[in-house]
Amino acid sequence: MTRLIHPVAGALALLTITAFWLSTAVSELFGPQAAVTAVKTAIPWGFILLVPALAAAGGTGFVLAGARRAGLAGAKRKRMPVIAANGLLVLIPSALFLASKAGQGEFDGAFLAVQAIELVAGAVNITLLGLNLRDGLRMTGRWRRRPA
Repeated sequence: MTRLIHPVAGALALLTITAFWLSTAVSELFGPQAAVTAVKTAIPWGFILLVPALAAAGGTGFVLAGARRAGLAGAKRKRMPVIAANGLLVLIPSALFLASKAGQGEFDGAFLAVQAIELVAGAVNITLLGLNLRDGLRMTGRWRRRPA
């Protein structure tokens, strides 16, 4: 069961964060203020899906890796604390702050600064989760390296 839960939870987490990031970027660049407000106030509700998916991916990953600390499993293990810290210390507080500001219609300098930080931190997590996905596929033989 762990071998099923891990890739599903990891993919769900990656897709959720990517959806948050893309909806933010598109609404900020091309949408009216009402669209930005809708996106920013909806994202915290997505945590109901995202947080358990990340926890399940991390927990099942540790079980699947066992004592392995080298190779692809080791690389994935090293990325997870960065992903978790980035989410807990930057992304979740930023999303809650931005939802509050957007709900009050305050699109000031603080909103824009935190929005920029959130976009960078989100891109970092998307990249790290994408690398974990790639390495997981390599570990299972579903992704082969191309010859040089």
